[in-house]
Amino acid sequence: MILVKVLMKKASVISNEEQLKLEIVKELFFNVSLSCAGLSMRVGKSLPLVAKAISDLIDAQIVAEIGYAPSNGGRRAVLYSLTKSDKIILAIAMDQLYVRVAAYSLDKELVSQTSVYELELSASDALDKLTALIENYILDKGIDKLQIIGAGIGMPGFIDINLGVNYSFLSTPDGNLQSYLSTSLGFPVFIDNDSSLIALAELKFGAAKGKKNAMVVNISWGVGLGIILNGELFRGHSGFAGEFSHIPLSDNGELCSCGKRGCLETSASLLVVAHKAEEGIKNGRVSVLDKEMKSSSSLTGDLVLQAANNGDQFAIELLMDSGHALGKGFAVLIHILNPETIILSGRGAQVGKLLTTPIQQALITYAIPRLAESTSLAVSDLGKNAGLLGASALVIEHLGKGVSIDLGKGSSIKKLEYTG
Repeated sequence: MILVKVLMKKASVISNEEQLKLEIVKELFFNVSLSCAGLSMRVGKSLPLVAKAISDLIDAQIVAEIGYAPSNGGRRAVLYSLTKSDKIILAIAMDQLYVRVAAYSLDKELVSQTSVYELELSASDALDKLTALIENYILDKGIDKLQIIGAGIGMPGFIDINLGVNYSFLSTPDGNLQSYLSTSLGFPVFIDNDSSLIALAELKFGAAKGKKNAMVVNISWGVGLGIILNGELFRGHSGFAGEFSHIPLSDNGELCSCGKRGCLETSASLLVVAHKAEEGIKNGRVSVLDKEMKSSSSLTGDLVLQAANNGDQFAIELLMDSGHALGKGFAVLIHILNPETIILSGRGAQVGKLLTTPIQQALITYAIPRLAESTSLAVSDLGKNAGLLGASALVIEHLGKGVSIDLGKGSSIKKLEYTG
C-alpha cells in the first residue's frame, strides 16, 4: 500500500538513510537504469551505503535488478531500475482552454489512458471545475487515492512555486492555490508554469538532457520559454524568467493579451496563426481548412498544424511567417545568453521541421554569425507529452522535500497523513 505525507512542516521526520533511498528513487526515475557505482557517484554516497539502500528498496519492491551493463573488459555491473509498482503520479497539463490528465507509475509508464477536458482557465468557476475533473478522473480510472504519491500541475500564468500562488489565474480565498488543491484533493499537489515544466521534461528526458545551457520554447496558444543554465532550470529573481511572448519584437501594432502592443505573441503564437487562417479563408484563400470553417465557423491551432503536416500550402505559409517571427526572437536570446541549443517543444513541435527553415533564415538576418553558428536548433521528440512528463518530474523533484513514499525495511515513514 502506498503511504503518503507532505513533509513541508515536518521535514525532520526523514532520516539520512531514508533521504538516500529517496535520492536513489529520484535518480532512477530520471534515468532508465543505473548501476550501484553509477548511483553512488550521482548521490555522492559510498558504495556500501548505496548497496544497502538498494537492497532495502528491492525488498520494498520499489527497485529491481534488470540485467547487466555492457562489458568494458571487466566484470559486468548489475543494473537497477524502478519497478511497475502500485504507486501513482498524477500529471496534469493545462493551457487556456484544455486540461490533460494522465497517471504514471514509477517506471514512467502510463497507468491509464490520458484524458482531455475542456476548461476555460479565465472562467470564474475554473478552480471548482478543475478540482471536480481531477476527482472524476481518479474515479473513472479506478485509482485508489492511497496509491497517489502526488500530483504535478503545469499551467499558464505568473507562478510563485515557493508560495504556491498563480498570480494570473485560479485565485483562492487565502491566495495559496497549491495548498488549496492539496487540501481539497487529499494528496500533495505541486504547481508550476507550463513552459517551465516543458523545459524540465526536456532537461530530464528530452533534447536538453545532458546540456548545460539550453532554451526550450513552448509553442502553443502563446510562446513560452524555459531557460536551462548550468544544467538547471533558471527562474530569475522573482521566479518569472522566460516571458518570451512579451518581448516587443512585432511591427504589427496588434494588442497583446498582456495589454501591450507589438509583443512577439501577436505574430508567432498558434492562436494568432489560427486567426490568420480564418481571415485568409474568408478572403478567398484556398485551403483544406475551408471545410473546417464551414463545419465549425472557427479554427484551432491544432487544425492548422494538422493541415500543414498534410501539405496544405496556406497552412505552411502561415507557419513559415510564424517561424520567421520566432527566429527574430531567437536572435535576441542568442545575443544575450549564447545557448548551446534552442529546442522547439510543446504543441508546435509536431510541425517543428516546417519552422526550422524560416527560423534559420531569420537568424541569418538578425543574429551575429559568430554567436548564431554555435547554437544548434532542435525539435523535441516528446511531443504533446512534454507537459505531462514535466508535471510528473515535478512530483519526483519533491521527494524528500514535500512528499515521500513508504521505503520499506527500516523506514520510520509508516501511516502518515497529509498535513497541508
